[in-house]
Amino acid sequence: MSGGALDLAQSRVYVAGHRGLAGSAIHRALTAAGVTDIITRTHDELDLTRPDGVQKLFQETGPEVVFLCAARVGGIAANNAYPADFIYSNLSIQTNVLESARATGVRRLVFMGSSCIYPRDCPQPILESYLLSGPLESTNRPYAVAKIAGVEMCWSYNRQYGTEFVGLMPSNLYGPGDNYHPEDSHVLAALIRKAHEAKRDQREAITVWGSGTPRREFVYSDDLAEAALTVASLTGDTLAETFPQDLPPIINVGAGADISIRELAELICEVIGFEGGLDWDTSRPDGTPRKYLDVSRIMRLGWAPRTALREGIALAYRDFLDRGEGRSATA
Repeated sequence: MSGGALDLAQSRVYVAGHRGLAGSAIHRALTAAGVTDIITRTHDELDLTRPDGVQKLFQETGPEVVFLCAARVGGIAANNAYPADFIYSNLSIQTNVLESARATGVRRLVFMGSSCIYPRDCPQPILESYLLSGPLESTNRPYAVAKIAGVEMCWSYNRQYGTEFVGLMPSNLYGPGDNYHPEDSHVLAALIRKAHEAKRDQREAITVWGSGTPRREFVYSDDLAEAALTVASLTGDTLAETFPQDLPPIINVGAGADISIRELAELICEVIGFEGGLDWDTSRPDGTPRKYLDVSRIMRLGWAPRTALREGIALAYRDFLDRGEGRSATA
């Protein structure tokens, strides 16, 4: 990792997964930063699990910078229902994109990981060095193992080929473009839908999975995008100092504060204006007791979260309404 400063505005940039939550935020941030040469492909145009198509894209377009945001993602319900799909799809996407990036000389790649790569019961706040220090949470282990494999690939390619592939490990992500599906969404998006529909239908209560005691940290998608561009723009020297070859090339991105699921549900109901109660379904799994990231490394690079949770929930709810997500209880 010895390259000089990287000017994104003068680079050809590929955003894999530009329609997703993280990818769409990064695409917006790149456009705002004056980047005009942005490569995108929808899933219908390119299936990233198929290596031939990925190789052809890289050979024909020659990106210099890649943001690898494409992934199969979902909450506890989806992870429990489709474990094979989660590990297969994510391993395939990562392997194909990383190898094609290496083979075509991509200068820098930012791999979007997840805080679920860390052990279920590791100390809090979670340092990057806690990777592989204990057992994973069982409810999302296939997804976590795939993301850990992506980190290992970035690290291995950097050591063997001198690439500049780094991973961002965000806390729970939310914001415009989120998935609000009643079965497959993450907790914050699922609660927005539930509270909205309960208010619309004048229900007395909403049902929330688990006990409400687990604590989670939530980072707004546009804040994550700023972190991704910060890391992608580092000089080679700063990159080498931040990600020495004897440590995994990962960096945490979080909000710097966490909240219990009960407090989150109450806050969402308040923002949306649902005045009913909360029924806790303790037959459903809680998942990891707490996930609170240490973000001192990314903050030393000059990044800090801008969006408070209440503000972010209001913005996400506005996006939910603008997209017509709340029109049908089964949409």
